Amino acid sequence: MRTGIFIVAAQFPGREAGQVLADAVELVVAAEEAGFDDAWVAEHHFMSYGVCPSATTLMAVAAGRTTRIGLGTAVSVLSTQHPVALAEQAAMLHHLSGGRFTLGVGRGGPWVDLEVFGTGLERYERGFAESLDLLLAALSAERVAADGEFFRFREVRTVPRAPLRPLVACTSPATVALAAARGLPMLLGLHVGDEEKAAAVAAYEERAPGVAVRHVAAAVGHVADSTARAVRELKESMPRWLGPGLAGYRPVDGRPRPSRDVGAYVDLLTRIHPVGSPEHCAESILRTADRTGIEHVILLVEGIGEHRRTLENVRRFGAEVLPLLRGEPGGPGSPPGGLSSPPAPVPG
Repeated sequence: MRTGIFIVAAQFPGREAGQVLADAVELVVAAEEAGFDDAWVAEHHFMSYGVCPSATTLMAVAAGRTTRIGLGTAVSVLSTQHPVALAEQAAMLHHLSGGRFTLGVGRGGPWVDLEVFGTGLERYERGFAESLDLLLAALSAERVAADGEFFRFREVRTVPRAPLRPLVACTSPATVALAAARGLPMLLGLHVGDEEKAAAVAAYEERAPGVAVRHVAAAVGHVADSTARAVRELKESMPRWLGPGLAGYRPVDGRPRPSRDVGAYVDLLTRIHPVGSPEHCAESILRTADRTGIEHVILLVEGIGEHRRTLENVRRFGAEVLPLLRGEPGGPGSPPGGLSSPPAPVPG
């Protein structure tokens, strides 16, 4: 089982964005010290849901503060960036981090970002496949040129290059099909449970039989002395962030903004994700791996809304949950006889 942390740089009320970003870097350092395999950062613009506008920049800072942990973007939004420019940034991070960097990309949404950055709604609606293919070319080829609907330029040399294969955030059948056609791993989000994740994996494998990739599943992760206490803590804290945060999504074209019952959403997250005692968290992660075949989970650890407690959450996962996932006998909180489900094997 491969386990990472997932940082959105959540701005809870009363917190300054600059401090949230500094704290995010400290979380990556703490995750390395706690024994996590990797750390991932999300990109958002103009909203308190997440205050990191450049996941690659934050990962560059984190690369300089760490030595072992894998680093990734979950995700960099491809609809508002030039694919070649993003490939250049990713290649730099690959080389400067000693090969520890993984690029994750996503289509994003029909948000005002498209207007601000000048890429437009058409690029979001029709241009993701073209953008992804250009990104792949810029990462793999010695020279790259474009003559498509959204990108046209003469051939140029790619400097630097990096042998990166990005993962793709998949929230629709069309994106699953695109990732499968390119042989790229999927990132599946917080808002879906094991059944939906398993269905996405099955659809991928039907379209790309025999393609060996490691998909990644995002989940909320919060550990406490008891499952009841962990659930109660998040139900008390997360709405303070999610309410104003989700309200920050502003459509670019006047379409109705998606609405969500925040209380019901938090209830869902605490039911389907590893929120609970150490044993409950480990059981939940292993159950998802067993049901979906996904053996790499990244945990959103910021739900408590207070930096000291978030650091404690990361450290407790490292000390009390990771040993259970890895089958280490006698790990803190290890129940007699081990867990009911064995750790999932990691593909070579």
